Amino acid sequence: MLGFLPPLLRGIIASILLALNTLILAPFLIVISIARFPIPNARWHRFCTAVAIGIAELWISCNSCWMRLVQPMNWDVQGIETLRRDQWYLVTSNHQSWTDILILQHLLNRKIPMLKFFLKQELIWVPVIGLCWWALDFPFMKRYSKAYLEKNPHKRGEDFENTRRACEKFEQYPVAVFNFLEGTRFTPDKHRQQQSPYDNLLKPKAGGIGFVVGAMGNSIHSLLDVTIAYPQKQVPGLWQFLCGDIDNITVRVSQKQIPADYRGKNYSEDDTFRYQFQQWVSELWADKDRQLNAFYQDK
Repeated sequence: MLGFLPPLLRGIIASILLALNTLILAPFLIVISIARFPIPNARWHRFCTAVAIGIAELWISCNSCWMRLVQPMNWDVQGIETLRRDQWYLVTSNHQSWTDILILQHLLNRKIPMLKFFLKQELIWVPVIGLCWWALDFPFMKRYSKAYLEKNPHKRGEDFENTRRACEKFEQYPVAVFNFLEGTRFTPDKHRQQQSPYDNLLKPKAGGIGFVVGAMGNSIHSLLDVTIAYPQKQVPGLWQFLCGDIDNITVRVSQKQIPADYRGKNYSEDDTFRYQFQQWVSELWADKDRQLNAFYQDK
């Protein structure tokens, strides 16, 4: 609707609306989450959790409104028609820009349970947003490096146990657990440094979702594999996206069954499972890379 305005002005309007949306709704989210603690009642906790999720979904819907307002964009989206809010999902996507998160939330909001990310423990200190993540029960994880575990073998297995405890809450109500398998945004420099075997992707890190499949295998049976392609590989930064400086976005969502024999396994200790799971993820990534090549050849 505001596509006639200069990009700079559209970006300013979008930024203001995003900031206002966050500052208005964040206090309600934090208050309802704190209200869980004085009353040790499971039904009350579930009610507060449902209200918190409703506030977060409202925040995403408001973001979708300013996106439609300032961005004259064509969306080419397939694969979201049969998704359900009453199912548990494991969700992953290729990662090129911070705008990926806004796009995923915009397309999947209220079609599946709200996306929940596994976050580094340090991110809880991010002003305002860190408290919101905490209020929404996003799990904050402390990961140990291989070198650290070699020096402190008594810490071995804590990654899986921490993930298992974090996932216990998720078994009470449907959730969509999200993880960027690449672990970081794709850039040509990172691609070269990794010597990635893929044309359009960094190497996937299977450990994150391997832990989740092992810990939540009784609940999560489906993987939503999301592929995002920007025109001519011109990936917009967040400011470019806020300015509406992008013509179209192609998104494909593919639902895949997680093999039953992967469920309930310990990724850090079961060598056979870890190898099989890594091979499965590598095949998923090879398919995604071929799909991206096809998109770019057709555009």
